[in-house]
Amino acid sequence: MTPKLSQDLVDALNSSGTGELEVVSPTGNRKYYVVDEEIHRRAMEALRRQQDHTAIANGLAQMEAGEGSSLDEAFDGIRATLSLPQRQQ
Repeated sequence: MTPKLSQDLVDALNSSGTGELEVVSPTGNRKYYVVDEEIHRRAMEALRRQQDHTAIANGLAQMEAGEGSSLDEAFDGIRATLSLPQRQQ
């Protein structure tokens, strides 16, 4: 289900100049933000990039601390999970 914005909300969003609009629910005074699709897409891409950067930094820190598995061990684990023949030693 995709609810439609009222014309008042569309007008407020268009006149905001920022492509975003803070709205408050009529019950509970909970705040929501209505944002333009392009702004939402760019925000999600930025979040994914930040999460990727954090994951890579964590992986490098683990590697430098001597934690984790070697590539050979990792591939052996993948082969075992997929029931593939193990590599020749």
